[in-house]
Amino acid sequence: MPAFEPVLLRNVLAVERAWDIDVYLAHGGYEATRKALAQHQPAEIIDLVKRSGLRGRGGAGFPTGMKWDFVPKDPTLQKYVCCNADESEPGTFSNRALLEHDPHQLVEGIVICGYAIGSSRAFVYVRGEYGLAADRLEGAVAQARERGYLGQNVLGSGFDHDITIFRGAGAYICGEETALLESLEGNRPMPRSRPPFPAVAGLYSRPTVINNVETLCNVPHIIKNGVEWYTAIGVPPRNTGTKIYSLSGRVKRPGNYELPLGVPLRELIYEHGGGIVGDRRLKAVVPGGTSAALLTAEHLDLPMDFDSVAQAGSMLGTAGVIVMDETVCIPCAVERMMEFYNHESCGKCTPCREGTLWLLKVLRRITRGEGRAEDVDLMREVCGSIGGKVLCALAEGAIAPVLSSIRYFRDEYEHHIRYGTCPTQALAGR
Repeated sequence: MPAFEPVLLRNVLAVERAWDIDVYLAHGGYEATRKALAQHQPAEIIDLVKRSGLRGRGGAGFPTGMKWDFVPKDPTLQKYVCCNADESEPGTFSNRALLEHDPHQLVEGIVICGYAIGSSRAFVYVRGEYGLAADRLEGAVAQARERGYLGQNVLGSGFDHDITIFRGAGAYICGEETALLESLEGNRPMPRSRPPFPAVAGLYSRPTVINNVETLCNVPHIIKNGVEWYTAIGVPPRNTGTKIYSLSGRVKRPGNYELPLGVPLRELIYEHGGGIVGDRRLKAVVPGGTSAALLTAEHLDLPMDFDSVAQAGSMLGTAGVIVMDETVCIPCAVERMMEFYNHESCGKCTPCREGTLWLLKVLRRITRGEGRAEDVDLMREVCGSIGGKVLCALAEGAIAPVLSSIRYFRDEYEHHIRYGTCPTQALAGR
């Protein structure tokens, strides 16, 4: 079977200095922009994206074309495109590669999105720690503006569009789309109540489309190569196209792997990732960043697409795949995850602000040999007081590893409580 040829990572992997516009143009860059502006009306672009089946690659997997179509068609309204480049989900590093090595691909996707919804202005919210990525993207925007791909009368089409880069300050909550909007407006980043949804009242209370980097990078390829080409990749009709899987943890070859949606977890880990370090046994896998519920070795033949992972009780999310082998202490790993979510909670919702702290205290008590017999059930009770009672998905993500670890590895918590030690201590020294 021939190796799959990357689409989004083609320039990242095989083209030197693709962040320079001349190199990008030499490899077919901005052809999709020319085609979109010259051959399609905005409504046709939205229809193409809808028929492609493209779903958001930032976590939720919402149909992209449908999100664009929600934006009011009134041409007198100011509309915005916001690109979420605040890639802060633990275990995820695909957007960084795209921004650092192929930023013009994103610029193209933003321009086409702006044309489709009738927006003259876009903002890219870049994670504060991504200094090189922001620099490269700013350079690409300046080059695109100089060559007529941005600014007034783009490519002589009569369409105006420009992009502003906004560097974040390192807050995980800004990955939540309404908190991102609050930050862009100069406010403290806290989620908004919905409705209204951003497509109707987003940035500055104007209609706004928010997509992440990988989602928008798919758009030029759909326009350039066609819907039939795109839907032939992956598992149509609901899981089409490619996905960049950020593989890390206890694997021999960690890195970004772009593969068709639906690739089996076993193939991802053992063929592309080279297997487990030291050829140890697989114990657990985080399939979509740490806000996704844990999976186990029983799920190795699971297709890594949105629907299949959801049916298994987790989520594909950002496809940040973290592999844990038999030497990993699950309660200790979950404690580390909870430290992150407690630290990153914005504090707006009491169940999240207080609940993540309670969970962290109980986890620390257990891992330090001071656990109580009732602590496992206490954590389940606290999770029940958090889930579904907050404004955004941060709290839901915080409780996912706790509940799933109790489901699959309750014996490890009980071992900690009974003996005051990690059940994996002997294995860790091998």
